[in-house]
Amino acid sequence: MSEADEVQLRHVDLGRPAARSEATEGRGEARTEATARTEATARTEAIEERTGAAEGRTEERTEERTGAEEGRTEERTGATLERTGAAEGRTEERTGATVERTGAAEGRTEERTGATLERTGAAEGRTEERTGAAEGRTEERTGATLERTGAAEGRTEERTGAGAAARSIPSPDQFKLRRFFVLRPGTLNQAIKDVEALVDEKVDGSVHGIWLMAEVDHWNNEKERLVLITDNSLLVCKYDFVMFTCDQVQRVALNFVDRISHGAFSFPRRSLLQRGGEGVRVFWDRLREPSFTSRWNPFATDFPFITFTSHPVWNASDTFAQLCDVKNFREQLWDAAQKVHAVKPVPGKANGVLVLNQQIQIEAYVGLMSFLGNQNKLGYCMARGNIGF
Repeated sequence: MSEADEVQLRHVDLGRPAARSEATEGRGEARTEATARTEATARTEAIEERTGAAEGRTEERTEERTGAEEGRTEERTGATLERTGAAEGRTEERTGATVERTGAAEGRTEERTGATLERTGAAEGRTEERTGAAEGRTEERTGATLERTGAAEGRTEERTGAGAAARSIPSPDQFKLRRFFVLRPGTLNQAIKDVEALVDEKVDGSVHGIWLMAEVDHWNNEKERLVLITDNSLLVCKYDFVMFTCDQVQRVALNFVDRISHGAFSFPRRSLLQRGGEGVRVFWDRLREPSFTSRWNPFATDFPFITFTSHPVWNASDTFAQLCDVKNFREQLWDAAQKVHAVKPVPGKANGVLVLNQQIQIEAYVGLMSFLGNQNKLGYCMARGNIGF
């Protein structure tokens, strides 16, 4: 054989193992791929089994939890319904109680309204009675005034006729009386209207009478006053007959008046003062005595009593004689005070007014100021020559 044939044989021999190796490697790769596929399939099935088991357990757990939650939800719903029912029951009970209370309140309101209407009717009735009584008294006063006016006119005509026959010269006392401004025509009527306007009907009531008096203080000084007696009060007015103004009003509740004394005036044993005529003293606090300072203070006004006497013009005419009548004033004051004590008693005070006929003591000794004042009538509104009042 030649070298070329040997070389070809070698190539053939060398090519066979290579082909075998390639086939073997191909079969190995196929087997490897099959094995890998088998393992992957097995793993996938295992994973699917595990996944199914997990899903089953998850479903079981989910169903169990869902059932438990539904049970708890149903229990809670039942408890909520029970609470709602109890709350509705309590609400109904409260509503019923509220309705009952509302009905009771409406009943009490109707009762109070009825009582208020009754009281209003009674008050209106009393107001009408008082109005009628006041109108009756006003008519009586008007009639009495007209009678007095007619009598005064008759007396004036008589005096005028007598004066035409034989004129008489007025006495010095009559000239002195003319100096009082209260005697000027129309002055007294205007003063009465002014002080009546100061009466408070809610506090004082209607007016029973008006008097022209002279107040005597604790130092024996005389002061001109208009005094009113009403249903409930005693009003003492300081009136200026020159300027037609009321400068001061002292109000004393009649249910506090406990004593009225009347009689002649008296002074201490060594006093230099004297006073004629009679007076009346009204007390409203028997338990309180004037202090030492008040007794020696000529301007003190805190005394629990007040003293009156007749005005100097009491004898000017019959009209002024009635206005200055101390006895009539005392009787009407006692009567009005007794009525108020019966209607409005004061707790802690004895009901009723005690009337005493005794001397009226004035604790003044020298009294120089009162002597000068009373002699010159400084407590009255008078014409005083060229100087005037």
